[in-house]
Amino acid sequence: MEKTSWDAADIPEVDACPPVVKEDTSGSRPTQNFQPDIRVERKRIPGKSRSLVSLCVGNLGRHLEDIIEEIHLVAPSFPPSVKASLLAIARRRGLLCDELLVALADETWELLDVSGSDITDASIEALAKICTRLRAVDISGCSRLTPRAVRVLVQHSPSLHTLRWGGTALSNTTARLALGYILPKLNRNEEAEESWEELDIERVGKGGQSLRWLVWPSIDEKSKERMETECPRVVVNPKLFSKGLSVPWEARPGTVLDATFLEDIDPDTWAVKTSRTGGFQVLPRKDLHSKETAVLSIAERFKLAFISRDERLAPKRAKNFRQNQRRAEKAWLKTDPEAKARAWAGMARKSLKGLEG
Repeated sequence: MEKTSWDAADIPEVDACPPVVKEDTSGSRPTQNFQPDIRVERKRIPGKSRSLVSLCVGNLGRHLEDIIEEIHLVAPSFPPSVKASLLAIARRRGLLCDELLVALADETWELLDVSGSDITDASIEALAKICTRLRAVDISGCSRLTPRAVRVLVQHSPSLHTLRWGGTALSNTTARLALGYILPKLNRNEEAEESWEELDIERVGKGGQSLRWLVWPSIDEKSKERMETECPRVVVNPKLFSKGLSVPWEARPGTVLDATFLEDIDPDTWAVKTSRTGGFQVLPRKDLHSKETAVLSIAERFKLAFISRDERLAPKRAKNFRQNQRRAEKAWLKTDPEAKARAWAGMARKSLKGLEG
């Protein structure tokens, strides 16, 4: 056996370095040491090694019920992607509640998926004021939300182009009552303002001005006809291969909005059963197909109808109030001599200033 010097030893080199050519000082033909392709070997390894951040997020999600009470103290220091991953894990484990949603809300979020959870209007209204960049929202199966939450969400999300809702008896009823809040349209005032200065620009348009896609699998014929008549620009339940349409992935059937936040998380994280007992009570997931939730009670119907009518007539009441104030001021100027004299004196001063100028 010939002895090999250190210069001739075949030492594996670092990945991403070019192959090294070593010259023989004896004048013979140079020998080339080929580096093995480590990247090819990695592809052969079954499974993919998870990042340290993903392992930490998975550990937090596995014990989320133990830290949910104090998560508002540490959540502000989490990156937005970590908050979104924890929210997705909480939704799958049935732990998503109002406190957790508000604690994890981040102003940079563009996607929101709270489908099938027990959140209420309070958390949606608080989140809408924080997350103003939302472009796709999934509230399907949220039976505790009312049209008020939808109105606030659309009002504070000017970039919202995809909305997914419906799915249960209660959420379908909420969707029908809130249909007028999401349709992009102009306000129609019965009485015109006296001047452009008195026109409130916020009342010119209402509804989802950027809304283009509505995913509502269980839409009824009456609501579908209303959508086609009042706003044909919004596509209801778009098909994947629609002629002349480029359907974004957020609006495609069967899409899960928060799936992208869990690509590198161990699926066993949200397979852990919740067994928390204590002061903080997580509301149990309701049976979405039970007969008890099939029909709304009469009292609930009256309440939703009253809220919808009151919100619809609020702008008109404010307008009538302003007009009554202006009429009262004009009547006061006509009947009170002192007020009339002051008004004429003010007009005279303005005229003198104009002549002097």
